[in-house]
Order: sequence, then C-alpha cells, then structure tokens
Amino acid sequence: MLVQRAIRRPGVSWQTCKPLALGPMPRRTLTSEQMKIVQSTIPALEQHGMAITSLLHRRLLDFHPELKNVFNTTHQVTGEQPAALAHAVWVYASNIDNPAALQTTLSRIGHKHASLGITPEQYPILGEGLLAAIKTVLGAAADDQVLDAWGAAYEKLAEYCIRFEGELYRQAAATPGGWKGWRKFFVSDRTQESDAAIMSFHLTPVDGGALPAHKPGQFVTVRRFVPELASYQPRQYGVSGAPDGKSLRISVTGAAASDARPAGRAAGVLHEDLPAGAELDVSMPLGGLVLDVNAATPAMAMLKTLVDQASWRSVVFVHAARGGRGHAMKAALSEIVANNPQVRRAVFYQEVTDRDQQGFDYDFAGGLELSKIKDVVLLPGADFYICGPLPFIKAQSKALMLMGVDEGHVHMELFGSPSE
Repeated sequence: MLVQRAIRRPGVSWQTCKPLALGPMPRRTLTSEQMKIVQSTIPALEQHGMAITSLLHRRLLDFHPELKNVFNTTHQVTGEQPAALAHAVWVYASNIDNPAALQTTLSRIGHKHASLGITPEQYPILGEGLLAAIKTVLGAAADDQVLDAWGAAYEKLAEYCIRFEGELYRQAAATPGGWKGWRKFFVSDRTQESDAAIMSFHLTPVDGGALPAHKPGQFVTVRRFVPELASYQPRQYGVSGAPDGKSLRISVTGAAASDARPAGRAAGVLHEDLPAGAELDVSMPLGGLVLDVNAATPAMAMLKTLVDQASWRSVVFVHAARGGRGHAMKAALSEIVANNPQVRRAVFYQEVTDRDQQGFDYDFAGGLELSKIKDVVLLPGADFYICGPLPFIKAQSKALMLMGVDEGHVHMELFGSPSE
C-alpha cells in the first residue's frame, strides 16, 4: 500500500518517528524572509510530499488514536488522504505570499473541517506532527531555520482556519433549525436508485425538530460506528434532495473492493447495515459551492433548484460516468430534460455496452471533453459549477480557461476520492 511504502522508504524507519521534543508551539510572526524559506522547500515537497504526509498520518493515528474517528480509513490504505494533504501543503507553500489565491482551497478545507467538528485544540497536534514529519523525511535539509519558518507558516494557516471554522460554527448554531457538531438522525426511508448500487437515504432528526433550508450543492458528514474498526467512520455526501424542513436525502454508491483498493467500509455499513429506523450522526449542511438563486449528486440538486426557481435560465448539464450501470439519477435527469426545454444535457460514457443507447442513455463515448461541446456550454455570461474528484476538477477548469472562460465564473467543489 502507498502509505506503507512511503513510511518504509529507505532511510525512514518508524523508530525515527517518535514525537520530537518540540514543546508548545510559540506564537510567531510570519516574516517575508520565512515566506521565502518556505517557498524554497517547494522542490522538496514535490519530491517527498507524499512521504511527509503519509508519515504524518501514521504518527497522528499512532499517538492520537482518537483521531481514527475523523479520518477515512479506506483513503488511508489507498494513500488518497495523504495525497490530498500533500497537494494542500504544496498549494499553501506555492501561494504563501498570495493569500487571495488560497481562498478557494482554504474555504473548501474549512467547510470539510467544520462538518467533521474539528476543534482549535486539534491544530497544535497536527502542527507538531507536520514539523516532525518534515524533519524526519528531509533530514539535515530541514534545519532550524526551515522548521522555524514552517512553524510560523503553519501557525498563520491555523489561525485563519480556526477563525473561518469558528464563524461557520457560529452561523450554524444561529441558523433556524441549525446545529453545531453532531445531531442524531434516523433513516426514515431508503430507496434503490440504479443498477450501480446507488442507495438514497432519507434522514430525519430523532429530536423531531426543524431543519435549516440547505442550499443546492451543500453536503453533510454522516458517521456511524464500525465495529471491525472500533471507531466511527465519517463520510461526506452531497444533499441530493430539495429542502422540505423535515428530512435530508443523501445518495450513496456502494464501493466494491478491487485489487487497488478495499471496499468502502462506511458505504458498506450504510448499504448493508442501515435499515429504516437505524440511527446515525449527521453534521449541519455545509459547503461553499452553492447556486446564487432564491436531487444523487450535488449537481442534480442544483439542477432541480434551477428548474424549480429559475426556469428562465438556460442550463447545460454535463455528466461523466464510467458507463450505464454507474449513471446516477439517469431517469431523473431524462425527466427534467424532457419537461424543461431550457435544459440541455451532454452525457459522456467512458465504457459503452450493447445495452447503452446513444442519444437516450448517453451522448458521447469516452472521457469528458468540453472541446467537443464548446458551442453548447459557452453560453453568454454563464457560470460553471464543477463537482468531482481533484484530477477531474483540475482538468475541466483548465479546459474552460483554455476556451476563454474567466476564472471568476468557475466554481468548484471536491467530491469523491482526491486522486481517482
């Protein structure tokens, strides 16, 4: 596994990864000279970033086992979570002197953290672990100056995150029907959505209280105790239904095992062990990717809201799926397109079978290529909302930029695995 390879790499044994005697992290001012030092480590981050973050995650789980209730164990095994963190560290170092360029990334991280209930007290734990991992992996290259610069840089980042997440918690508690932390829900209904083992769950508060009017594109974190792991496993899912004040709907795809990755434990628990009436913990709906108008994926929830509340808008719904069996909410999309002439679709199937009918099930064979539908998607003054894993988001946003779309009109939200 990738995590194990990173930790067992030559010259980095686990015996060298005991906590360093760093002591309390003092408050420091991030100077321009320290910014330059952090930026000078970018080549090392590009080469050793995965080793650093894999080691960091191993340290955190070994010395702070309570954090097993926060981390996705499947993404630990596959290396996806360390990869996502390595990318975030690299982005921060690359833009440390340009805070405006970090707003989207930090907002996304802040919403995810708030949905997991991350507290200010946990930031020093992560900071100590990060500095220790940098020192262990980089060795003599991570001298006192480098560690001091990264310590100051991390504190600056932590201060921003704590303020941002604190404001999200405050807003959540002040919103009618809202809450901070976890709230107990029960499964009031479950529906099989497609052949691809997509199951929708209607979740209703156990306390019988009202719910906030979530925005299309937001997500919730759900968690349930997994006995075989002896810990809670949290997962984020887009809210796939319109707000009704009584329940939330999420749609979950069962993750089967393969040679490259184990089966998704949390998805399996939901699919197999969560009958109607079962209880689980749910966070407040959060997420920065929302429509500016007054449902299996966040994008479908957005589409439903647009046709209900802004029927005058021209909408192009572009969807990429591995194939017909993995095409979530196909019937719902077809119905919306058929009943709303202002809505057009462009569906790409990576793998086409004899069962898939072009023009009915899908429109294009192969991976999503916006250049094929340039004349369709480039509507005057259009806003573009992209949901998906990180490589998909990067590829599609780059394609839009190459077609002349201003980046201010491109809105992104990371869903699914960071690296798939």
